[in-house]
Amino acid sequence: MSQYLLATYAVEGQGPDAPSTPEETQKFMERVIALEAEMEATGVFVFGGALYGPDASTVITSKTGDLVMTDGPFVESKDHIAEFYIINADDLDDALEWAHKVVTALNHPIEVRPFQMTGKVADHVPRDRDE
Repeated sequence: MSQYLLATYAVEGQGPDAPSTPEETQKFMERVIALEAEMEATGVFVFGGALYGPDASTVITSKTGDLVMTDGPFVESKDHIAEFYIINADDLDDALEWAHKVVTALNHPIEVRPFQMTGKVADHVPRDRDE
């Protein structure tokens, strides 16, 4: 079992693809709640969330040993991650099937990206057997 990121993107300066009427909003919410309930019932759902816009980010660097903080995103782009799910999936095909369900529920394109490893790095480093 691997973990995958299913990320939706927003474009700076463009309005969200959110429903515009109360009826559309209710149908949208019903689709998302049903999707998340299915994810949870099948053990796929790890967690999900929405990010504030890139203007809420701070970048911290320490190239010379001194910490330098700057406002704004690390990469300047009008496209940015808006919302995401982290899921457990058997393989990429399984993750893509879930991505199809997310696209259908949200009516928004998403990016699917596998994690190279999960958990703490120390859990993946071989240890000396004498320890």
